[in-house]
Amino acid sequence: MIKWQKNMVKIGALATIVLALAGCSTAKSNGSGQGNNPGKTIKIGVNMELSGSAAGYGQQQKQGIQLAVNKINKAGGIKVGNTKKKIQLVVRDNKTSNTTAASVAAQLVNNDKVVAVVGPAATNAGTASIPNMTKAQVPSVSPSATDPGYTLQKNGAVQKYIFRACFQNNFQGSSAAKFMTSNLKAKNVAILTDNSSDYGTGLTKAFKQTYTGKVASSQTFQEGDKDFNAILTSLKHKKIDAIYAPGYYSELGLIIKQARQAGINVPIVGSDGMADAKLAKIAGNSNTNNVYYTTPFSTKAGETNTLAAAFLKTYQAKYHTTAPTFSALAYDSVYMIKSAIESEKSANSVKITAGLAKITDFKGVTGTITMNKNHNPEKSMTIEKLTDGTVSQAYTVK
Repeated sequence: MIKWQKNMVKIGALATIVLALAGCSTAKSNGSGQGNNPGKTIKIGVNMELSGSAAGYGQQQKQGIQLAVNKINKAGGIKVGNTKKKIQLVVRDNKTSNTTAASVAAQLVNNDKVVAVVGPAATNAGTASIPNMTKAQVPSVSPSATDPGYTLQKNGAVQKYIFRACFQNNFQGSSAAKFMTSNLKAKNVAILTDNSSDYGTGLTKAFKQTYTGKVASSQTFQEGDKDFNAILTSLKHKKIDAIYAPGYYSELGLIIKQARQAGINVPIVGSDGMADAKLAKIAGNSNTNNVYYTTPFSTKAGETNTLAAAFLKTYQAKYHTTAPTFSALAYDSVYMIKSAIESEKSANSVKITAGLAKITDFKGVTGTITMNKNHNPEKSMTIEKLTDGTVSQAYTVK
């Protein structure tokens, strides 16, 4: 989901870096071997990209987290057995750095003694944090780490303490392929892939594995590219029914704008990296028509989901803007931890881990969630349609 998931460093090398860091950068297992316990409050850590290249996404997630905590605490806190305890947030900035994310994880579990963590947002930062989270036996829920292997060890076994609230890339790619075939009736498509990250290449791989029509053209671009006219000119001479372009609003906004200016008016389908109001600002509202993208949360969700409706209303009142996808995912991440604590009747970190693994039919603002054996949420996907720069329709993909 996140742009900065590129230049993947091998996990072994990451572990070496983590262990080499001085002081608090290496997690120490507590004497009991039973994780962390709550005190007068339930400490939940936030390991988030609040500065650096991913700060925009991290700040959105922080807002969703804070909104959830405020609501829970206003209602008296989380029920633990026969008592209620309020949440105490411990927020730390990983600065969009894998090494810093690992150090932050160690600080949260060792010094701050949190019982659960929300974040990091990015797969690479989350992966760097896994050794410290695992050693301390404290679970983390990432709102947006989408790489399929994030919750798995190299041998295929699940990472016991690692969970996510978002879809994997392969589900997004396959859903887009089915939608283009069934809904758009697209028999010939062009694919434009952001190959500067695992995000774009992973989505394209999943799309190609599922799409049953003909791929008339498959081309790539890089993060930061501005001029796509050469690529688009080559497509004008091909009889394509649609374009699949998994990537981020910064580049996709320009692709949409330049495609429409070149007279290419076929549907353009992308991924959740486009789920931002900045997309239409870059492309221009008049150009942002017949545009679709997969997303775990839709602003139309409030029409059928009362929890989503309340969330959208509260978010608008608090932050004076429409709630973005990343805020909704972070909001659900906090409530998933709350659900785990209440189901296990304990705020011990090992017990919370067990509760997260057992989540079934959890009602969230991003849908009804059941956690599968690989710690991935099973829920419906939404595909939004943009007309004149605004969401005009939403489709549900089971």
